[in-house]
Amino acid sequence: MQAALRRGENHVPVYPNRQVGNVATVSDLCTRICDNIEQVIVGKRNAIRLALICVLCEGHILLEDVPGVAKTMLARAIAISLGVGFRRVQCTPDLLPTDITGTSVFNQKTLDFEFRPGPIFTNILLADEINRATPRTQSALLQAMAERHVSIDGHTYELERPHLVIATQNPIEHEGTFPLPEAQLDRFFMRLSIGYPSFQAENDMILMLRLGHPIDTIGAVVTLEDLRRAQKACREVHVDEKVRQYIIRLVQATRDPNNADFIMGASPRATQCLYFACQATAALVGREFVIPDDVKALCGPILAHRVLLNPEARLRGLTPHEAVRRLVENIPAPVRQGV
Repeated sequence: MQAALRRGENHVPVYPNRQVGNVATVSDLCTRICDNIEQVIVGKRNAIRLALICVLCEGHILLEDVPGVAKTMLARAIAISLGVGFRRVQCTPDLLPTDITGTSVFNQKTLDFEFRPGPIFTNILLADEINRATPRTQSALLQAMAERHVSIDGHTYELERPHLVIATQNPIEHEGTFPLPEAQLDRFFMRLSIGYPSFQAENDMILMLRLGHPIDTIGAVVTLEDLRRAQKACREVHVDEKVRQYIIRLVQATRDPNNADFIMGASPRATQCLYFACQATAALVGREFVIPDDVKALCGPILAHRVLLNPEARLRGLTPHEAVRRLVENIPAPVRQGV
């Protein structure tokens, strides 16, 4: 089994009783999804893989980037590849909470009110430019994102699983926008950035778009049952006790009162998200156990949007990602004892 280990001193031992077939199936499934999405999104394999980790953990995604880098297209490509329900809401200041959750309408034939479900009742909801919606409308997503059900007019409606919210926002433009409150940011599993394409990727993109958009030609490559089995298999990936404690130490370091950079640290939800994301990462590459390098790679996307820096740190030009990176560098990772 040691031959299955990657090179590196930070890796923990393999446990022979783990089911290799499960993670191998997850890896194959994710490869098919990535290859399918890459027919639409060129040269962004890492962003696609991070988005798939969120899907495997049924975690919500905040895509924060400048206009025109395919944020909306990535959400559509994910939904099409998975073959699940997809709805889109274009957020504007006049959007009402009932435009998302739905409302009760009086039926003149039955002389009674009947509930008309809103776009939140789907598997993947794209909230485009979420920061353009008012705080009142943004709050309509809170219950659905945290509990996977919606309460309207005294009734509670369960949402079909899997249920993901993929939200986009432009970090540059601030006029006419409403910043997301910390309570809502904490509900996003990851905050991702796609970034501008490379020269070669942009050249390939132009060639692809000559005769039409490739989003119109791709289809589902997995079934809903395949996805649910993959999500379950990810939870079976082994996490060594030392790695688990390493995850907790990293998150708790953001709450350390002796660390002058932070005025608010990451929540316990962040600990859970980091733990589950590491399991999904291992399964995605066909590995049946988590290594410290998985934790290091995921700290930025999972923790950076959940912390607040003090004004002095921001004046020094420190960013949340940089602050989290310093923590990762300063906290020693567990080392495998013996081979």
